Amino acid sequence: MPPVPRKVIIDCDPGIDDAVALVLALFDPRLEVLAVTAVGGSVGSEQATANVQSLVSFLDPARLPRFGIAPTDIAPAEKPYSLHGPDGLGGVELPRVQLHGGHASEKVIWECLKANPREITILALGPLTNIARVFKRDPSIVALVGGLVISGGTVNATGNASPVADFNFYCDPQAARHVIREPVAKTLVPLETSSQVLLGFDLLEKLPREFSRAGKLLRQMLPHAFRAHRQILGSEGIWLHDVVALVAATNPELFERVTVAADVETAGEITSGMLVVDRRQNRPERPNLDLLVGCDATAVTDCMLRGFAAAADAT
Repeated sequence: MPPVPRKVIIDCDPGIDDAVALVLALFDPRLEVLAVTAVGGSVGSEQATANVQSLVSFLDPARLPRFGIAPTDIAPAEKPYSLHGPDGLGGVELPRVQLHGGHASEKVIWECLKANPREITILALGPLTNIARVFKRDPSIVALVGGLVISGGTVNATGNASPVADFNFYCDPQAARHVIREPVAKTLVPLETSSQVLLGFDLLEKLPREFSRAGKLLRQMLPHAFRAHRQILGSEGIWLHDVVALVAATNPELFERVTVAADVETAGEITSGMLVVDRRQNRPERPNLDLLVGCDATAVTDCMLRGFAAAADAT
């Protein structure tokens, strides 16, 4: 018998790399995506919700997940630059679809956890706003989380949104601190590790053809990513940080991990959102998360390519 699929909630702020992660996750037989919840970050809250709805509707997986509406009561963080274009998806023209039955993201996450205690892994690909709100609303729900895989943080304080902070933690430092401090099994995929997977221009030749929905979407989004990385960052390759986080959830054996005690700075004028790892031998705090510090970049890339092919076959 095939193994029972792992139940997941994907909390995201699409974003090209979030969208690519959705392409892979929705058609991975090892995963049962119960919900896709939106949060503002790479794009504003309303655009994030619209992107989630349009992506899921366009890809049309066999099992439709629930979807969550991003909260609109927080001001968007100032972005130093955007690799994703004004719509977050590199200008891809997807039908604007308003799916029925959507509720606030935090409500959807809470209901899924209550219905599936200790069975769900939350894959956090955006700012941790929604997850922190769920934990604040009902502290007892923390015990019902099966696991949490977070795309965020920077171990060596080499940020991409500020000198010392990655974008996801920079957007909502208070939420990042709250989630990192909670007693739940957490795996953190920092920038240093996800950046080990640099995808060259030859990736475009390996994408599925456009006759599939997945292939069409990937072939429209990823050229924009290459142009933006070259023009803004001066890089001939691209990083898909959130896709690496997804692979960390599905193929943990490809990653090297250490257990650390960590926190997030929230008050510093120029350090807000900085991940702080306590490396002292006599540290007073107990370890509270698994930090992925390396990966087999070639194997991770192969996982992506196999996932693209599977998604194309299904669409």
